[in-house]
Amino acid sequence: MATPGKVRALDRIMRVATGIVAGGSLVAMAAILVFLLRDSWPSILYNGGHFLTSITWNIGNLYSGAVSRHNGVMAPHGAAYGILPFILGTLLSSLIAVVLAVPLAVGIGLLLVEYLPRRVGDSLSFAVEMLAGIPSVVIGLWGIAVLIPWIGRGLGPWLQAVFGFIPFLRGPIGSGQGLLASGLVLAVMITPIIAATTRDVLRQTPRETKDGALGLGLTRWEMIRAVSLPWSASGIFGAVILGLGRALGETMAVLMVSGSAVNYLPQNIFSPIGTMAATIVSQLDSAMTDPTGMAVHALAEIALVLFVMSIVVNVPARLLLSAAARRGGEAQ
Repeated sequence: MATPGKVRALDRIMRVATGIVAGGSLVAMAAILVFLLRDSWPSILYNGGHFLTSITWNIGNLYSGAVSRHNGVMAPHGAAYGILPFILGTLLSSLIAVVLAVPLAVGIGLLLVEYLPRRVGDSLSFAVEMLAGIPSVVIGLWGIAVLIPWIGRGLGPWLQAVFGFIPFLRGPIGSGQGLLASGLVLAVMITPIIAATTRDVLRQTPRETKDGALGLGLTRWEMIRAVSLPWSASGIFGAVILGLGRALGETMAVLMVSGSAVNYLPQNIFSPIGTMAATIVSQLDSAMTDPTGMAVHALAEIALVLFVMSIVVNVPARLLLSAAARRGGEAQ
């Protein structure tokens, strides 16, 4: 049997060990930020604020040997680095995904918690979580083989026939690659994340409060509207923001269905787009041939912008979910 001294020593060791593990994630995040700042700094000096507002992305003439210099930094002649189309592509595709995924995901969460027996709900929850584990490249391949032809031949013409009075929903449909396909693929990817988190938040609603509402004569749906949803609102909102953060950073699936547009602002929901994450992947090979290294620095600056956007989105989501969990624990 361990003595009290040994128990206290083991407790101290466990506190230190868990503190190191927990602090490791913060150290890793700080290291990534330092790396991105270091590698993107030449691009920041060269481009200034035009990097975020310009629509022209051109790594310049890599074969002439001519260079231009700005703020003491060199880049190939004719090089221009503007990522406004990539920012818009990222935000618009993520917005479409959230608009489509949230009603479905919240509905799934309500079904699993409020309408199905616990055993059946747990079995279906496993299926929902399995969907979240499908590799993005597989979903991208499904998008190419199934989704894009369906948009080009079915959904796109139907949207124009029914909602063509809305300017953003009319115009050339093309093959189906573009903003709508990207938004639908992202919706498929973030729905399980939002649904699973919503399920966990809804389960934290006090049982006594729900039973009391039903005992007063409220129907199941009235109880959900009056008790479950208001109680879980902050947690569900956090789940939505968490899904948005996932959509902002998705790469391969979007790259496969977006059309990889460069120097082009989306004109309608069918327009080809480029996103920040997909652009880093698609442009990296050619950027590595830049003898000045500026193209790689510009890609690092894109990564820095995306990193900051992800932090801005994910930190509030985590705080909201933590607050919802604490509230549920106190109620129980």
